[in-house]
Amino acid sequence: MEKLWNRNYCKVMAANFTLFFAFYVLTPLLPLYLSEHFGATKDVIGLVLSGYTITALLFRPFSGYVVDSFPRKTVLMISFGAFAIFFAGYLAASTLLLFTIVRTLHGGPFGALTVSNSTVAIDVLPSSRRTEGIGYYGLSNNLAMAIAPTIGIFIYQLTDSFEFLFWLALIVACLGWLIDSTVKLPKKEIVREKSALSLDRFFLTRGWLLGLNMVAFGFSFGVLSNYLAIYGKEVMGITGGTGTYFMLCSVGLILSRLQGGKALRNGRVTHNAATGMVISLVGYTLFILMPTLFPHQHVPIMLGYYGSALLIGLGNGHMWPAFQNMTINVATNNQRGTANSTILISWDIGMGLGILVGGIVSELISYSAAFWTVVLINATGVTTFFLATRAFFTRRNLNPTVR
Repeated sequence: MEKLWNRNYCKVMAANFTLFFAFYVLTPLLPLYLSEHFGATKDVIGLVLSGYTITALLFRPFSGYVVDSFPRKTVLMISFGAFAIFFAGYLAASTLLLFTIVRTLHGGPFGALTVSNSTVAIDVLPSSRRTEGIGYYGLSNNLAMAIAPTIGIFIYQLTDSFEFLFWLALIVACLGWLIDSTVKLPKKEIVREKSALSLDRFFLTRGWLLGLNMVAFGFSFGVLSNYLAIYGKEVMGITGGTGTYFMLCSVGLILSRLQGGKALRNGRVTHNAATGMVISLVGYTLFILMPTLFPHQHVPIMLGYYGSALLIGLGNGHMWPAFQNMTINVATNNQRGTANSTILISWDIGMGLGILVGGIVSELISYSAAFWTVVLINATGVTTFFLATRAFFTRRNLNPTVR
């Protein structure tokens, strides 16, 4: 069997960790920075920070096309370089308007970088270990998402300096750029198609139902990640448990790699997807059901709260690499960038809708109603997969070793 952990693959994984670490080390503290440094109100903070996601979403379709149409190493280095430089912009932004411009524009290189780095990871993987390798690749950003916010909060409490954190993010991002600069890619002929531009250059239309399914799962996580803290405090009476919740979620993600590694090695991606979706649905249901069934009973509520974190992490850890593999395997070799951007776009759309709809439902009815909406949307995604998406993938799958 070909070697999975080759030098180039390890470098790309390390670079992926640095880019997500640099991003997430600031994420929990930016609202505080905007409030303290610029006196921004809650609605303005939400507006400023949402610009990043919108720009990343706009860039991703074009990133897939560019990664497939130009030398990937060049695209990777330019996007990583731009991503790193923008952290210096945070240090230089002296007004709220300048900070808003920098933050919004920063989403562009982030969107391009996540697509190009994950596509390069696929290029340096041996074809016989690709399905398994994609699963492990996702672990590098999962770990960054778990570790970076905790480190960021600890450093801020120690130094009381946002400037120090901006410098840290800049240095870590530059380190990632240096690591990626040493990656050696296999030679690949760039095919210049002379046909007119079509939607399939930017979004993998062959995988549209896979993308639609991913929107449902992104929606669920969008509501959870944005309204968890306030729901925990107001409904469950849990304060300060958000960090622990996401750490447990990350433990579930890591366990999923250990539990689902064999299935991925054997190319059983639909099995992993089905397993992950069902586990996640149980997690989301447990999260909202326990406070409903046992109001004001601390032990069952805590078991439901923290138990759901492990289950949702475990479920997403199975589901995400499986869907990424399925999308890549319905694409041709010269559409890998487009396939990667498609899965990321679908997740981002779902996350955005979750944040928007969750906020509206919470305002009009309650936070509990917003989380019941999550269960409904998630169950719809699971049902769609079993009734239609699995057969859709089987018909369009271009890789007979994956099923």
